[in-house]
Amino acid sequence: MASLNLLPNPSTSLSRSLPFSSSSSPSSSSCFYPRGFVPRRNFHAFTPKGNNHLKPFLVVKSAVDEAPVAEPLPFPFGESISSLKLNLLSAVSGLNRGLAANEEDLEKADAAAKKLEAAGGLVDLGDDLDKLQGRWKLIYSSAFSSRTLGGSRPGPPTGRLLPITLGQVFQRIDILSKDFDNIVELQLGAPWPLPPLEVTATLAHKFELIGSSKIKIIFEKTTVKTTGNFSQLPPFDVPRIPDAFRPSSNKGSSDFEVTYLDADFRVTRGDKGELRVFVIS
Repeated sequence: MASLNLLPNPSTSLSRSLPFSSSSSPSSSSCFYPRGFVPRRNFHAFTPKGNNHLKPFLVVKSAVDEAPVAEPLPFPFGESISSLKLNLLSAVSGLNRGLAANEEDLEKADAAAKKLEAAGGLVDLGDDLDKLQGRWKLIYSSAFSSRTLGGSRPGPPTGRLLPITLGQVFQRIDILSKDFDNIVELQLGAPWPLPPLEVTATLAHKFELIGSSKIKIIFEKTTVKTTGNFSQLPPFDVPRIPDAFRPSSNKGSSDFEVTYLDADFRVTRGDKGELRVFVIS
């Protein structure tokens, strides 16, 4: 007589709870199956919903005068969220936040991000807005491959021959005050024998939700604070260019979509197609 057991762990036996166990008996609240028959719809009972870290269970068959045979279950298991996050980090590592990315690097990063976005599902900021709270460090921006600090928008160029070196980039988000600050560390070259000037520029914005996963930011002001050898100098606000003189592509507001979000990892897609990856800092 054939029998079948699902064994998620060699040290654990589930035979006592299976509806087709020899000790089972028909009742009004459960179905009775002949010994050795396993309905396909019962397989999912041993795969907790939303758990991406389980390895495939095994079906172990036995028959009279036959040795046990182990086979994988017939339904697929996806990669874990943790491994997909690591794959994305691996794809963007060594790219200097995107400044050193070529076309092949951009494609690899985009493909890794799409796998994570698909596994994570749709983001609903109506329920998960609190996960935005905090200071986020930019790991990668596809827009920086244009070799300008403005990314897909106008901005000062970077390079060996120009005296601007990009340091760390952060986003500081306060969901109560609706503050959304982009914080950029820069090093500005100076004529010899003066040391380079290190500054932190804070581009202050307000934000609002314009969809379940989309955010609009509205620019307010830029504040510059010297650091390093000149840290004693007070901060100052950079005068804002009047809207009449601003390029049509930079009117002080933009929007982006949050395509993946958890407590320590965030992926966004900008209104000009920029892919950005952040980790909580």
